Amino acid sequence: MAMEWLGSIVSINCGDSLGVYQGRVSAVDQVSQTISLTRPFHNGVKCLVPEVTFRAADITELKILEIPGPGDSQHFGDLHQTEVGSSGVGYQVGINQNGMGKLVKKPASSSAPQNIPKRTDMKGQDVAISPQQQQCSKSYVDRHMESLSQSKGFRRRHNSWSSSSRHPNQATPKKSGIKNGQMKNKDDECFGDDIEEIPDTDFDFEGNLALFDKAAVFEEIDTYERRSGTRSRGIPNEKPTRYRHDENILESEPIVYRRITVPHNVSKEFCTDSGLVVPSISYELHKKLLSVAEKHGLTLERRLEMTGVCASQMALTLLGGPNRLNPKNVHQRPTVALLCGPHAKGAQGISCGRHLANHDVQVILFLPNFVKMLESITNELSLFSKTQGQQVSSLKDLPTSPVDLVINCLDCPENAFLRDQPWYKAAVAWANQNRAPVLSIDPPVHEGEQGIDAKWSLALGLPLPLGEHAGRVYLCDIGIPQQVFQEVGINYHSPFGCKFVIPLHSA
Repeated sequence: MAMEWLGSIVSINCGDSLGVYQGRVSAVDQVSQTISLTRPFHNGVKCLVPEVTFRAADITELKILEIPGPGDSQHFGDLHQTEVGSSGVGYQVGINQNGMGKLVKKPASSSAPQNIPKRTDMKGQDVAISPQQQQCSKSYVDRHMESLSQSKGFRRRHNSWSSSSRHPNQATPKKSGIKNGQMKNKDDECFGDDIEEIPDTDFDFEGNLALFDKAAVFEEIDTYERRSGTRSRGIPNEKPTRYRHDENILESEPIVYRRITVPHNVSKEFCTDSGLVVPSISYELHKKLLSVAEKHGLTLERRLEMTGVCASQMALTLLGGPNRLNPKNVHQRPTVALLCGPHAKGAQGISCGRHLANHDVQVILFLPNFVKMLESITNELSLFSKTQGQQVSSLKDLPTSPVDLVINCLDCPENAFLRDQPWYKAAVAWANQNRAPVLSIDPPVHEGEQGIDAKWSLALGLPLPLGEHAGRVYLCDIGIPQQVFQEVGINYHSPFGCKFVIPLHSA
């Protein structure tokens, strides 16, 4: 009985969800309660698949539009589209009895059933369907239609595919190489979607963000870490502290090294750049230290030579070092004024002036005239006279313009009466008015005994408790052995390292 309806043109209304389909009946299965249509139209738009199958439960209304006459059941003609609906549908792939892919329901918009008259002349009408669409096999539909039906965007894709099938009443350019017709078909495929399908509401970002519960997510992460033991394996929970390049990751308190101890109470302490504490000693202990060193062979001549070398090295550094003292700057020779008294400290200054003159420094030595000079001064003056240095005995011969450096060796605690001499007062006044920086070599202890404010002071062996007028204190190594320090009661370890002159800082 069911075979009698094969070839009939029917209209199947599947309700508001699936819409209306028209086509020829190609198969009716009474066992599975399904009906198949060939060359179907959905809501007035030709489907891309050659055949669709419907279940009886999905059919709301079925209308027979045309019953085939005798001999027409084996020749299924195409359907003629009279009115195109504006809705889409999604599909799912079903399997009919022949094992071919069939499309079944997917919710979409509805449309009223359309009256489709019979099309008698198939050759007189040219439908704009590309050869690739005509050759699409059912296997392709079986593979891809199910995945496409799961996405919300299948409706638009279905409409864009359907736009390639033009209305039969419209004039469609034939495949005769007409360029404008080909471009028109491509435009319809790309821009043929109905503009009414574009949603007119904006996406609710705030509403969707409110759905994300951050507290619950972090609690879940913490629970997972506790169960898996991630934290117990040493992974830090907090962000590690970051330090700048000039910050110390260790404690900010300086490390104190005490490797030098003296037998008496220390009135003032210094420290080196490495943190080693250097205590000061009294003038009496310093004098005893030099006396014991001289008894063991460190004579005055040796001490003068060592002091002159260290003092000249420091002076050359203060004058600019290699940036100024090189063969290319012979026209910029620095000038040094050397003020010396008639005592052993003055002899140290003369030795320093000799070494400076040997390094191409212009040295002006001031030494007052005395009837009788110490032997150490006489010997140093004899060596200094062999250099290019200039010796003067009157303050009028000193330069009136500022010099590069003034070296002060006028004061001596054993010859305190010299501070009352006119030449001494005049030399102090000249040094204070010259506006040149002053370097004092082995200055006295008390501030009242120093008439010239120094910018730098150079101590010998161990420093004396110098005051503020001494400026920045430096310490030089004059070659005193360690056992000599121990003999006078000083536990000594050298603070110099690889240098002979080091800076000291107030502790």
